[in-house]
Amino acid sequence: QWNEHYPSLEVFQKDLKKLSKKYPTLVTDLEVVKKVLVLHPEAKPPFSFVLQGLGIETPIIKIKKIASRSFKGRGVQSGFRLVYAFYPEEDRIVFIELFHKTKQLNEDRQRILLHFR
Repeated sequence: QWNEHYPSLEVFQKDLKKLSKKYPTLVTDLEVVKKVLVLHPEAKPPFSFVLQGLGIETPIIKIKKIASRSFKGRGVQSGFRLVYAFYPEEDRIVFIELFHKTKQLNEDRQRILLHFR
């Protein structure tokens, strides 16, 4: 289980499980991301930004630059993307989607709209 302090959609758990088979450092890499999100959960361009055009109140943020030790020498250019909902009034985030840019070009907007309104 990911962590009760960092709730996630069940489909996010499946994303993580599938990707961590190919990229063994991914779970540890995401622990670093979580530590940063505790301090700065809001969007921080160019590393992360709020997705536009969804028509929902909840800010949905996409992180584009995630460092991974599975990609030696690539730094934040690993290609992983993390999408999460941020509830500023509750100081809470919910992980929605995790993917690699070579396997998927963009976030799954249908997934977002299915779970958030």
